[in-house]
Amino acid sequence: MSNLTQSTVAAGVRPSRAVRRQRAMRRARNVAGLFPFFIYTMIFFGAPTVMVVVKAFQDQKGHWTLANVAESIQTVYFDSFVESLKLSFWSASTGTIVGFAATYALLKTGNAWLRKIVQTAAGVFANTGGIPLAFMFIAALGTYGMVTQWLQKIGIDIYGGRWTLFGFSGLLIVYLYFQIPLMVIVILPALDAQKKEWREAATNLGASTRQYWLHVGGPILFAPVAGAFLLLFANAFAAYATARALTSGTLPLVPLQIGSLLSGNVIADKANLGFALGFGMIVIVAIAMSIYNVTQKRAAKWLQS
Repeated sequence: MSNLTQSTVAAGVRPSRAVRRQRAMRRARNVAGLFPFFIYTMIFFGAPTVMVVVKAFQDQKGHWTLANVAESIQTVYFDSFVESLKLSFWSASTGTIVGFAATYALLKTGNAWLRKIVQTAAGVFANTGGIPLAFMFIAALGTYGMVTQWLQKIGIDIYGGRWTLFGFSGLLIVYLYFQIPLMVIVILPALDAQKKEWREAATNLGASTRQYWLHVGGPILFAPVAGAFLLLFANAFAAYATARALTSGTLPLVPLQIGSLLSGNVIADKANLGFALGFGMIVIVAIAMSIYNVTQKRAAKWLQS
């Protein structure tokens, strides 16, 4: 009887081990497919991030110091952080409001072809930036741009006052070129997931349109809209090429200050100060994206309910 029990247990154990082995092999094959992504991420994201953090706390001779970080939040560099935060906030706020309104109007039309066209165009515009985008706006709204000259012919001189394309307000307009389409891409799934049953139930209970958006639609959409705002904020805060090409470095922004310090165009032997500014940017963007992830998880729970 004892031998029978032992053989039965042994017979039952062997298939269990085989199943576990097969599951482990299957998981290993699945993970192996992600190795190229992990390697790419470590080379082009992980390693540079670690290098920036390490060099931010070192001097030019490799000695550990807090002088770089302390200097990065003083004088002109502190002003650069303030200016970058202002530009990111206003471009993200405007992009969120205009993009949300445009997306809502698009869904209200119910036109499938128009939706495909807008989605395709938004994908292209959201990924357009850098020198090509700056050149487009200079050719259109620059001092001798085509639109500028057309407006002058009808008596409108956009450069007659203090406004200029190459200042803060001009750069804000240029940023909206890719911020608004990005908002459309991000918020479209959230608006699309709004269930008609919620609106019908609220109407049946006597709720007005204002009450529905105040007590039902608004709270549900708050998380995805807040997350989209944070994504736009981080996107604008880290932008470099467009601002550099348009303003030639005259506007005090953190990415432009980093570029000048690392290239040695302004102050020699201050490369590690540039890494300290980069460390500050990493902290700000990390905070924004962490809150973004939290809001996205909350939005997913609401929209799946």
